[in-house]
Amino acid sequence: MRPSTTAGDPARPRAPRPGQRTVRARNVDANSATRIEILKSAAAAFRRLGYHGATVEQIASALRMKKGNLYYYFRNKEEILFACHQYSLDRLLALLDDVQQSGATPDQKLRRLIVAFVHTILDELHGTALFLELEALTPAHLKSVIVRRDQFDRGMRQVIEEGVVAGSFGLVDAKLLSFAILGAVNWIPRWFNPEGPASSEQIGQMFADYLIGGLRDRRHA
Repeated sequence: MRPSTTAGDPARPRAPRPGQRTVRARNVDANSATRIEILKSAAAAFRRLGYHGATVEQIASALRMKKGNLYYYFRNKEEILFACHQYSLDRLLALLDDVQQSGATPDQKLRRLIVAFVHTILDELHGTALFLELEALTPAHLKSVIVRRDQFDRGMRQVIEEGVVAGSFGLVDAKLLSFAILGAVNWIPRWFNPEGPASSEQIGQMFADYLIGGLRDRRHA
């Protein structure tokens, strides 16, 4: 879909003067459709070219925007990278909260988390959602991302621990198993082909089958 670039379109304001960018960018709705389209375009460029290889001009060009219009929403490329992480983590942490409040069994909870995690990194931001170059972030942004990723990791550990207590899972090390699950899913963008025979939903379900199956108590197998 080609975004409108008319002067009267509030979603495409004229590029502000350099001194105005910081103030105006902070007032942009973090969930605006235009902002999310920019994140998706950026993620696609990062996937093809790498963070350092992709330019702001290429991100804007894919949306038929001018570079100056993009700066209305983000100060620079690093801020776009940070927003990609935040966008994905917002979704995962919202799901985690929903799962934790549900009355589902531990294995059902874990399946929902795994399938949604796969969907997020493959569909939401073109396979780069949580697999982007962390070293490119500023120290403050890096700290924020790590804190929120750790929050999701702890939530997954809690679900695994619930399964151990309930007898759904064997006596496993929840911390190590959570790392194993997150590592396995995070690697998917390395080999996933959107044109391949398996959809993200199929991959998510297959990974859930395999990873949850490995947690089950062997004594009851």
